[in-house]
Amino acid sequence: MDIQLDHLTIPSKDRVAAARQLADLLGVSWGAAAAGPFTAVYVSDGLTLDFDQMDEPFPVTHVCFRVDDAGFDAVLGRLGAAGVTFRSSVRGPPDQQEGAYLGGRLVYWNVPDGHQWEMLTVSYARKPA
Repeated sequence: MDIQLDHLTIPSKDRVAAARQLADLLGVSWGAAAAGPFTAVYVSDGLTLDFDQMDEPFPVTHVCFRVDDAGFDAVLGRLGAAGVTFRSSVRGPPDQQEGAYLGGRLVYWNVPDGHQWEMLTVSYARKPA
């Protein structure tokens, strides 16, 4: 059986603003989801993030995007242009630096909803092939 992640729901105080910001930073499209009250970010052909609006408190989510070096440079440029603070370590202070791990590059940033986004070029979640 081939199992792939299709979509994830991300809670937000303002689903449209949150989806728009992430889509703009990643350079992908977004809009009203095909079903439900969600605002979708179309991360790739195989993954959609559905932002759902919540009035009550919700847990903070960590989502990591793996990209190639050109994609990393493009997103890093958009983070800087948008004035989004980022950091080189998962819990460190915003240092506007990229980190290095396993020969790859990575950065972390948080959004007003508290969610933490990570972008890396080499996965540390899986053993190399």
